[in-house]
Amino acid sequence: MNKNLGWKLVAIVGILLVFLAGIFGIPKEWSGKGILASIADRIHLGLDLRGGTHLILQVQVNDAVNVDSDNAIARLKEDMRTRKINYAEIAKPDPINHPEAIVVKGITPDQTSDFKSIVSDRLPEYGATSGAENSWTVAMKAQSLSDLKNRAVSQAIETIRNRIDQLGVSEPVIQEHGLGQYQILVQLPGVDDPARVKEIMQSTAMLEIKQSLDGQTSYSSEQAALQAHGGVLPPDAILMPGKSIGSKRDTESGESWYIITRASAVTGRDLRTAEPGTDENGQADVRFILTSEGGRKFRAFTSAHVGDSLAVVLDNKVQEVAVIKDTIGENGVISGRFTPQETQDLSMTLRSGALPAGIKYLEERTVGPSLGADSIRSGVQAAVYGMLAVLIFMLIYYRWAGVNADIALILNLIILLGFMGYFGAVLTLPGIAGVILTVGMGVDSNVLIFERIREELRNGKTPPSAVEQGFSHAWITIVDTHVTTIVSAAILFIFGTGPVKGFATTLVFGLLANLFTAVFVSRVIFDWVLSRKQRGEALSI
Repeated sequence: MNKNLGWKLVAIVGILLVFLAGIFGIPKEWSGKGILASIADRIHLGLDLRGGTHLILQVQVNDAVNVDSDNAIARLKEDMRTRKINYAEIAKPDPINHPEAIVVKGITPDQTSDFKSIVSDRLPEYGATSGAENSWTVAMKAQSLSDLKNRAVSQAIETIRNRIDQLGVSEPVIQEHGLGQYQILVQLPGVDDPARVKEIMQSTAMLEIKQSLDGQTSYSSEQAALQAHGGVLPPDAILMPGKSIGSKRDTESGESWYIITRASAVTGRDLRTAEPGTDENGQADVRFILTSEGGRKFRAFTSAHVGDSLAVVLDNKVQEVAVIKDTIGENGVISGRFTPQETQDLSMTLRSGALPAGIKYLEERTVGPSLGADSIRSGVQAAVYGMLAVLIFMLIYYRWAGVNADIALILNLIILLGFMGYFGAVLTLPGIAGVILTVGMGVDSNVLIFERIREELRNGKTPPSAVEQGFSHAWITIVDTHVTTIVSAAILFIFGTGPVKGFATTLVFGLLANLFTAVFVSRVIFDWVLSRKQRGEALSI
């Protein structure tokens, strides 16, 4: 026997054991049920096999643009007041279709230079163009607008992923959907409460703490609030709906209206963490901690407004109004007749951050676990029947050399599943099709090698020489076919959606395993068989 043959056999057995460990891991109990549970922990099932929810969302990117242009208006007002630039009106003429455009009217010609200086220095993402009757249009530049919209989609994906991860959904798919503009694909295998997940994903959970200008006084309607102030709101004040505070309710629905400041003392961006809790009466609440910078701002605000009231605003709705009795630093509490589940969800969405824009559901599909079980059964049956047919064919057509091919194919399957176990790949129904295709590619490689060996034997070569020439000549062809297929699978993985990626993943892993088994393992088996034959003895192929 070749002195290197023993080490090659040891290496093959070692690799076999390593990938078997990738499939089975270390079972918690050595029973059939325990081993199956261990395999399920290592190889995860995709949405089409396990059941779950498939969603396509569209990010309402104009919401993010509106927020940015609102901030730009606030900066313009402040800077023009500081520079004593007079103007008649500043507003967005079409906030729905063109929220990036701001029109400023009534700027005198002698102040245009100062106005343009403010725009260029304070709003570099915007450009100013003059219009009729001393008006100016301040609009976001095209590149800045595109970057802002793309950034809103990326932030929405990250926020949704954070929320889904905290819900404990295993192996979710959350990515940009390439088939539509500003769309997100969300696949949640095994979700048993899709309505709750949708609600948590869509909630913006934007925390803002503002000053309540009328203390704890609330109004039954917008008209009542305006009448209390002579029909005109105070400067930089807004009307906002909210819950009735205390036991007395202003309306049957419990909704009231509050007059609060437009500017916020702190926002959710200043939040460090939030956790559910209970107050001294056992009522559920949410306790939050601000960042050091947020705490500094909140401390300065509350120290300057002791005796005034502040409003806790979530998603543009007042949740609570309280009197500032003393300076408040980094810690705060949100209460509002929440249920324990609501405090869990609210604290989670606050921790994961606010969505930069609203989302709209374009498509929703639910796959039941029974349908997934049928897919698993059908897919596994197809794989087993196909594998058996190939193994039997190789034994009949190539005789004892077919045993060599069958061993290589079985080892190929073990390495493929071991790869998936180690890398945490998700097995989908198209992934099972990829496994079956891998078996076909493995057979193709063995057929190329075996037919080349037969040709060399017909040309009068000895068995060792025929095996040597067969492998050396077929090697280039095998590499070419595998590389081109791997490139195609890589393109599917990069541009495809979840199930297509599952197909590409199993195909790539299977082809890499096949390069090893069809060339190295099969060659070692041939060398071992030849080492046990007498010189000149025929090769069964």
